[in-house]
Order: sequence, then structure tokens, then C-alpha cells
Amino acid sequence: MKSLNPVEIIKKKRDGGVLTKEEIVYFISAYLNGQIEEYQMSALLMAIYFKGLNEEETRAFTEAYIGSGERVDLSFLNKPKVDKHSTGGVGDKTSIILAPLIACFDVVVPMMSGRGLGHTGGTLDKLESIKGFNVNLSVKEFKEILSKINVCMIGQTESLVPADKKIYALRDVTATVENTGLITASIVSKKIAEGAEGIVYDVKCGSGSTLSDIKHSRILANNLLKVTKDFGSKAMALLTDMTEPLGYAIGNWVEIEECIDVMNPAARKTPLSNDLIEVTLNLAGAMLLLAGKCKSIEEGIGMSKQKLENYECLNKFNKLVEIQTGGSSLIEAPRAKIAKEIKANESGYVTHIDALKFGLASVELGCGRKKVSDKIDYSAGIKIIKKTGDEIKKGDTLYFLYGESEDKISSAKDMLENAIEIKNNPIKTKSRIIEIIG
Repeated sequence: MKSLNPVEIIKKKRDGGVLTKEEIVYFISAYLNGQIEEYQMSALLMAIYFKGLNEEETRAFTEAYIGSGERVDLSFLNKPKVDKHSTGGVGDKTSIILAPLIACFDVVVPMMSGRGLGHTGGTLDKLESIKGFNVNLSVKEFKEILSKINVCMIGQTESLVPADKKIYALRDVTATVENTGLITASIVSKKIAEGAEGIVYDVKCGSGSTLSDIKHSRILANNLLKVTKDFGSKAMALLTDMTEPLGYAIGNWVEIEECIDVMNPAARKTPLSNDLIEVTLNLAGAMLLLAGKCKSIEEGIGMSKQKLENYECLNKFNKLVEIQTGGSSLIEAPRAKIAKEIKANESGYVTHIDALKFGLASVELGCGRKKVSDKIDYSAGIKIIKKTGDEIKKGDTLYFLYGESEDKISSAKDMLENAIEIKNNPIKTKSRIIEIIG
């Protein structure tokens, strides 16, 4: 490829120009090879954030990401190959349940996930809170595990979409996450490269997501469907509400713990979160529909409920943990040094829980990163006790904060001032499923 001028490419996009496929491939390849500096890629990302990517540019970004590494060939597995991807939210832990659940139906789930972005959590960070869980597998190991148990959950390897891996981390710390073109290219490239033939997209909408309004969420959903189909895979999208945290737990280990409660009826410590169950089962129904295992999402929901209640999903999850920890079936819980109970100052009914505030507070506690080099505190987290619609009395527990220092706990507590709205009259809770597309 001939050498182009990176400054001119940045300037072109800054001024609202349309980048050619050649310019996009050059810039990404040169950045990956160290010929373009990080600050130059940051400048281009910011220009894209403000000026956007059109359909052709988005497809070119996606193709360049895929072309930066290898594609997994799963044709040797004569089974449906279906995956799910969420655009990210606060307390969004459905992948932990969905991957083993769908694998119970003799469907291959080749799940390649990402890390947390800003205030939204990442599946890889949650998985790594399980001691010894290895998400950094080779393509050969990935394929071997899929052939044995139908499911494997990994991160981007050095050989699978390495360009996106590097740029993904940079977007997180340069405030350039919320762009539909960049999000589309990042998500679709991973799913195509991992070998998925069908993909269900959970596109979040609301303050706790990467896109706060339904207009942009719907645009993103349609972009994801179109680009995915351009690369030969089937796709559906669910728009789901992320104005409030999903489930009771926010963090890494605390979310794993909540998922295990869902999969293990005999050991449930607390009532299950209706919103978490609703979103998980609807996504499961859509995945089974794409896999040809049912005729409707509703039928798939019923089938999935059975697998959760008869322990098949839990058994598959335990096999996944055992094989990806190198043989350990014992899940050890990382414990936070400090736990702080926050109580209600008034009686009434919970009418709103601010997802964004809780997401930012979780990052403050150590659940996420403020810069690329930050280390995750797997034991940090938040457990919400009262959800929207619940009655609460003065002195009742609202939530717990978990962290490694009093300073972090205090800072998170301050950030959550007025994050839970309590009023005299109860409200009717709404479905988290806004729309199903495709």
C-alpha cells in the first residue's frame, strides 16, 4: 500500500470530508504497525466523533478491522453458530447467562467480548473476576473448546481483529465511544471474525448506555443489521431500556454472583431481578430463533426457562469455567476490604434509579477504568437492594458499596446523592424491551 499523509486524512475528516477505503485501510494499518502515533489516531477518532461515518466508511472500517487479523473457520462444526452482543450498559450481565444457556441447545456460541467502556461494564472484566479464568486463548484453543462444549468466551487475540482491540481501548479514554459508525465497525468486525453465522444485538438506549436517545439507538441497530448482512450473516436487534441499572448487581464479581443465582435455583440468596430475567430470556428466544431451534421468540423463551430451572444452564456454565480455568471447578469469591450500607432517609416508593450515576460511581470504586493502564478491582461493586416499584421505609437499606478504601467508598457515595428517587405514590414498572427489529 502506498504511503499517505495521516495529517491530511485527519484534516479531511475534521472538515467533514468522506474518507476513501484506501485512506481508512492505510490509517488503521499504519497505526497498528506503529507508523502512526496514538495522538494522531486520537485526533482522527475525535474528528469522526463530530463528523460521523457514512455507510461506505463504516463498511470500510469494519472490513479493515477484520482484515487486520484472521477469521475463525468453524465450518467443521455442523451446528448452528449464533452469538449475542450488547452495546453496553450498567449492570448488563446477560452474556454470562446466555452463552452457556444457548449452548445447551446444541448451538455453538463463539463469543468474543470486550472490556468496559466508560461507565458501562465489560464481559471480559466480569469473567476475569473468576480466579484463573482465561479469556486470552489462541484461535486453536477457541475452536477446540467450542468442539467440546459448544461455548467459549474470549477476548480479542493478537490474531483476531487486533486493530479494533487497540482502538477500542483508546476510544474508552478519549471520550469517543458514542459514535454509531465506530460502534458498528467495532462490534460487527468481532462477530464476523469469530465465525458467527447469526447474531442478536442488544442495543441499549438511555442514560446508562453508550447512546442515550432512542433515535441514535435505532440508527445503530439498523446499521448493525445492514453491515452484518453485508458480510453474509443473519441478524436481529432488540432495543432495550438502559435508563436504570439491569439487575441488582453492578461491578464484576458481584455481577457473576448474581448470574449464578439466576442459574442455580436451589442456592438463590435473594429474589431474582425481573428486568434481568426479562431481557435475558428475550435475547435467548431471539438467538434460538436465528439458530432454527424454535418458530418464535416466545417459544424460545419457554424453552430457555426450562434450561434455567433444571440446572442444565448451570452445569454448562460450570463446564465452561472448568475448561477455561485449566481444570478448576471451584469458584472463589473475591471479597472487598470495605462494605458500606446506605440507608433510606425517607419512606415511600422507589420511582427511579439513575443508571449513569451508578455506572460512574462503580468506576470510582474500581470496577472500570479511567485510563488504559488502570487495574480493575474485581471485588469492588454495588448491590442495589430496592428496585423501582419497591416500597421502602426510612432506615431500610437502599444499596451496598464495596471497595478497597474509605476514600473510594466516600467518593462513590457522594456521586450517588439523589441517584435514587423516592416518592409517596407507587409507579407501574415498564418493560425493558422497547422494540424488536429484523
